[in-house]
Amino acid sequence: MFTGLSATYGLTLHGLITMLVLLIYVVASHALNQRRHPTAAIAWVLFILLLPYVALPAFLVFGSRKQSRPSVLLRLTEAAGNRAPWAVQTIGALGQPAPTTYRDLHLHADGREALAGLWRAIDEAEESIDICTFIIGRDAVGNALVARLAAKARVGVRVRLMVDGMGRLMRSHPDMKPLIRAGVRFSVFVSPLRVLFRARSNLRDHRKMVIVDARGSHPRLWCGGRNLASEYFEGERGHPPWHDLTFDVGGALVTQAIELFERDWAYANRLNREGLTRSAAQPAVLPAGPDAGPAAQIVASGPDQIDDTVYTLLVTSAYQAKTRMLLSTPYFVPDSALLMALSMAARRGVVVDVLIPVRSNHRMSDIARRRALRALATAGARIWFAPQMLHAKLAVIDDALALAGSANIDSRSLFLNYELMVAFHDATDIARFAAWFDRERQSATRYVPKPPGLIADLAEGLVLWAGFQL
Repeated sequence: MFTGLSATYGLTLHGLITMLVLLIYVVASHALNQRRHPTAAIAWVLFILLLPYVALPAFLVFGSRKQSRPSVLLRLTEAAGNRAPWAVQTIGALGQPAPTTYRDLHLHADGREALAGLWRAIDEAEESIDICTFIIGRDAVGNALVARLAAKARVGVRVRLMVDGMGRLMRSHPDMKPLIRAGVRFSVFVSPLRVLFRARSNLRDHRKMVIVDARGSHPRLWCGGRNLASEYFEGERGHPPWHDLTFDVGGALVTQAIELFERDWAYANRLNREGLTRSAAQPAVLPAGPDAGPAAQIVASGPDQIDDTVYTLLVTSAYQAKTRMLLSTPYFVPDSALLMALSMAARRGVVVDVLIPVRSNHRMSDIARRRALRALATAGARIWFAPQMLHAKLAVIDDALALAGSANIDSRSLFLNYELMVAFHDATDIARFAAWFDRERQSATRYVPKPPGLIADLAEGLVLWAGFQL
């Protein structure tokens, strides 16, 4: 009898705890206006029902998806009506700054050229160097970066270096003491230990930008998908370099980049972000006039944005595309809405080419992508497997838009990470990005879908369910 009462009492207590954890999840999500993706919401609820004692601390550590944002969102004015291209209108509707001019766009053909462009930008800096990156390697590139930045700081150049907290834990990093002694301001963006129970440990700053002389007469932005470690440039002994995409560019576009950096820097250092410079609302049109030049705009995505910016732009692009969509990403795990949009584009006759590595550096991602690849190939899209590790992030839509930067086509990048893409609207430069894609595709082999076995199908489903937040 006692055993029966204990069992009943234990079951009731377990049920109460489970309900309490569910209540915490619902109230916290509502109070913080998380607007969680349906797949993630279902995964969290199932996690709580199955393992409430583990789920509660996990939610407190990893559960946040959006941080507090400004109450007034930048929206571009509607004075331009329908004269603006759809890409400009969409990006403006997502609260991003209006297109502005740029000059001297250099697409880096390979890692050596990318590294030369990075060193050139740093060496030519006269006033300031601002760097945001996910990883700095404890290797030849990382050590050379530290030495160059310290040398610049010693001659009076203001240097700020910001590294993501999780990225710093994931990879050993160079000794930063010489930087600090030289006067470099070094900051860790949201250390996981600092925010352990503020539900933000799973939010990572994945943006990559090197901004030189942002307020000077010759500002420069170095940007793209490369982290500052040897494998992204020249490789390491016995290991070839990864293929990636970076570029450097000058002009007014750099002003938008430094505004984004300033907001990230203030957040990382717990500074007051009120009053920070932000591009004023302007008509959503491309710059016009004889001296206008080509136009581009910064597209920020992440917890600091009200919308899932890059995700929304990709979905819209799939429905707007008329002739082609070229997508390059190391990790391809789209959600159901984006997968449907891409599939419908292929069924409409749009050439949809997806370029991914035959094997990435994340085995779980390679398993999780299989269902999407089969569905997309069945719809008529072409999937290309690059023989080497391909880390580039690029989307080219018709002759209307090229998106290049740090965002992968997976749920982490599209819904959780702080990401940075640059939207190029000039047809000539869009063609240059498309040519880069075609060169990379030449060595790739086309994917042929095969039906999975029972075990493989179960494994894919389990990885998709459990790995959404990770």
